[in-house]
Amino acid sequence: MLDIFVCEDNAAQRRTVVNIIQNTVLIEELDMQLTLDTGDPYMLLEKVKTSQNTGIYFLDIDLNSNMNGMKLAQQIRLYDPRGFIIFITAHSELSYMTFQYRVEAMDFVLKDNPAEAKVKLRECLLNAMERHTLQTNKTHKVYTLEVGGRKISVDYEDILFFETSSNIHKVILHAKDRQIEFPSTLKELTGVLDSNFVRCHRAFLVNKNNIKEVDTKNRIIHFSNGETCLMSTRMMKAL
Repeated sequence: MLDIFVCEDNAAQRRTVVNIIQNTVLIEELDMQLTLDTGDPYMLLEKVKTSQNTGIYFLDIDLNSNMNGMKLAQQIRLYDPRGFIIFITAHSELSYMTFQYRVEAMDFVLKDNPAEAKVKLRECLLNAMERHTLQTNKTHKVYTLEVGGRKISVDYEDILFFETSSNIHKVILHAKDRQIEFPSTLKELTGVLDSNFVRCHRAFLVNKNNIKEVDTKNRIIHFSNGETCLMSTRMMKAL
């Protein structure tokens, strides 16, 4: 998942940008979320410091602060070197400054043409999603699932376990930070996932790498985020 950040000191313009972003994410069914929109660059920077996901940053250059958008982008790079930075500005002539500050901007969106800006914002979101997916597939093993036409990629290392859903022919993926229900069966998953995923119960398929503790007496498996699942006596030996 990608986190979206917007830093624009003009409240009306910020609302316009946020509305375009939220509508695009909804319509295109993108695996991203709006994490923060603010006019305060320092507030955004504090949020970035604690974020666990790669970010997409829409930054105004002139923020009426002692930290402009370029300096903010420079600081963001320290915490999120692979993040996607897009400048929203009325000053196209400032584009050369991205080389001076070495922030590797993905794009510039000009405010003075609202219709064109809307198109550019959508393109930026789609391009960021595509690049992130390609990069993730190169550096991590991922499991890609489809829910209602929306493709979602989850790193193997973030998956705790799969659970049979009460809804027929569906399973629930339990990740470190979310749960996703999608059409499949544990039998199908066992055939496509690697050897780190082991069937421990007729209703559960676990990722061995994220097990924190195995309670053999009560046949309960504990995971790093506090979640648990059952383990059958018959399948205990294989685990």
